Amino acid sequence: MKRLLLPIAALALCQAANAGTDTDSRNGQLRSSATTAQQGVEDAAAHPEDSLRMYRLQEIEVTATRATASTPVAFAQLSHDEIARHSYGTDIPTVLALTPSMIATNETGIGIGGTSMRLRGTDATRLNVTINGVAMNNPDSHAMYWYDTPDLISAVGNMQVQRGAGVSTNGTGAFGGAVSMTTEALSTEFGGSASLSYGSYNTNKQAVGISSGLLGGHWALDARLTHIGSDGYIDRGATDLKSYMFQAGYYNGSTMLKLLSFGGKAKTYLTYTGVTKADMELYGRRYHTEGQYATSDGPFVLADGTHVGYYDDHTDNYLQINNQLLLSHRFNDAWSMNATGFYTYGDGFYKQYKDSKKLGEYLNIRGLAGGEKADLIREKRMRNHLAGANLAAHYASQRLGLTFGGSYSYYGSPHWGTLVWVDGLRPEEYAGRWYDNDVDKHDANLFVRADWKAAEGLNLFADLQYRYVGYKAWGVNDNYDKKTGAMQPIDVDEQYHFFNPHAGLSYTFAKRHSLYASFAMAQKEPTRSDFTDRYMFSDDSTQPRSETLYDFEAGYTYRAPKIDVGANFYYMLYRDQLVPTGMVNDGSEALNVNVPDSYRCGVELSAAWRPLRWLTIGANATWSSNKIRRYVDLLADSPTYGEELGTMTIAYSPDWIAGGYAGFRYKGFEAVVRTSYVSKQYFTNNENEALTLDAYCVTNLELGYTLRTGRTRNVRFGVTLCNLFDQRYESNGYGYSYMDTWSGETPRRIDEAYYFPQAPLHVLANVTVRF
Repeated sequence: MKRLLLPIAALALCQAANAGTDTDSRNGQLRSSATTAQQGVEDAAAHPEDSLRMYRLQEIEVTATRATASTPVAFAQLSHDEIARHSYGTDIPTVLALTPSMIATNETGIGIGGTSMRLRGTDATRLNVTINGVAMNNPDSHAMYWYDTPDLISAVGNMQVQRGAGVSTNGTGAFGGAVSMTTEALSTEFGGSASLSYGSYNTNKQAVGISSGLLGGHWALDARLTHIGSDGYIDRGATDLKSYMFQAGYYNGSTMLKLLSFGGKAKTYLTYTGVTKADMELYGRRYHTEGQYATSDGPFVLADGTHVGYYDDHTDNYLQINNQLLLSHRFNDAWSMNATGFYTYGDGFYKQYKDSKKLGEYLNIRGLAGGEKADLIREKRMRNHLAGANLAAHYASQRLGLTFGGSYSYYGSPHWGTLVWVDGLRPEEYAGRWYDNDVDKHDANLFVRADWKAAEGLNLFADLQYRYVGYKAWGVNDNYDKKTGAMQPIDVDEQYHFFNPHAGLSYTFAKRHSLYASFAMAQKEPTRSDFTDRYMFSDDSTQPRSETLYDFEAGYTYRAPKIDVGANFYYMLYRDQLVPTGMVNDGSEALNVNVPDSYRCGVELSAAWRPLRWLTIGANATWSSNKIRRYVDLLADSPTYGEELGTMTIAYSPDWIAGGYAGFRYKGFEAVVRTSYVSKQYFTNNENEALTLDAYCVTNLELGYTLRTGRTRNVRFGVTLCNLFDQRYESNGYGYSYMDTWSGETPRRIDEAYYFPQAPLHVLANVTVRF
């Protein structure tokens, strides 16, 4: 695909040669407007009537999962323009980190591949992600793997980030927040774009897109092809992403039917083990051990004299195809509805070179190899099928808004592993699967939401949701059980019935001042690894419990023509919250344990000031306290094992998250300087200073110039200088402790910490032609 895209993009650029910040929020993040959707309607007013009607019909697609200006929920919005300015090649979490209380993390060091995020200290498995109302979280792990949908950022129209429990949504529960995205609306005008990016560490992107405009008064087509590649800052941290997006729509007055397909193929070198500080001192910040094996004549020599080599195909490979069929219909000015059918197919595997492994721990060769050890290459596979439908109806009058909706989805996913090569054995001696298991999951919900203007300036809000989850997993897992001498069996059959109420009010007075308050309850089922990997830290006979969140929010906003100010206060009380232990499994997924009583509380502040037409200054800051009450020590063989250690800070929950920016615009030139700060984080829940992530502060500079020509809509030149002041920092890591009971008479605690270093000063440049 790269060979195809390069000449196409180059041709478009040759033809062209011949021829600040826009973020919205509930509490005043950068620019005050009701919602991006409402702004889009205003923008469309300048176009023909069909353009306005088409936009309104496409707007219906996400109404069910969106908060509005009167909803008593803390949220931030990112407009299409803001998203487009960051679509040079980095993943979506990098853009989401512009919003309050959000942190982006990355394994390769440059924001591409292995990217994730945390909101209010909660990880990605507890953040609900939807696109056009369809849940994007993997139903099994609950995570959103951004590189499995390569360059999704180029297809997104706008995004809303809800903090806290938010409004009712589809898919897994929002335990820290929700990200609601739309794909870019079909255009009524012919146009297209071609884009080239290149930067440090051979980071590159080639993209072409085209829109047909409205054909015959009824039809419209959009298509996009993209390739993204990078060597990564981390050694061997290569990423190769190919993606497509296609949508076709039929429009007929009050009805629109749209077929959307997007996805792609990702190949990334496995970099999820991180690096210790000791190894960084010896070998540099780019070093990691994935794919490394000892050999007598390896080209690399470690500090102890060991010769090593690296397996080139130590990679994660995944194909994901997302298909959606969306129907929107407006009956009259009051009533509208939308229905979405969806099917997602995923097929992937990753290869791992394992040095000197016990062959007896592999089921299919256990009888042949006994207790011998050998080097081997293993392949772990999965195949996913997710299908379902969403349905919503909306009523709006001058004083009352009602939304009724529901969804159902079915997910099936077999997992299995094979051995590709075993040193000293013939293929027939290790043929077959060394583990094999399957998953079935049913997820359904019904909800009703009301927004009532009870009096002048006073809005009352209520949202009731019932959610059903049926989850089954069976077979044998990839974990070898030393006690039984066999692979770990999986036998999970759980059903959950969740009732999630939301209620609140908002009051606007003196035109520019608003107050709001809300209460919400959310419940969530455990993830796959919560069930299968408990043996690593807990009694095998125990099962994880579902979590419950009681979310209290209150806020104030002031909006004037040149200044916006907002404050949001939250108290999130949890029962049986699944918090990270600091350990990860061999797929880099965090291992979690239920804690009976915990909370997150804090204040989120934001402000934006526009003293001049060409200058905008803004900032946001979050202070929080994230605690486990009556924390119990679970470290085996520890002198305090089983004892209460008092109130402890929850892992990966910084006290401070802050960001600031200054944006300049003059004619076609724009410049934005951004600084973000994150305070110290603990890897574990016992406030162990040896297992911490240091505070960091990073500044980026974004420069752009838009040239308008007679033969194209515009040509934009952009360059981003990331980590402008060349800071040495790590955005993420993990760690754990164990007791050394064999080296002496007294047990000694050993702490292991691993980090993901980020690149020093690096550059990414882009040129985009729109026609």
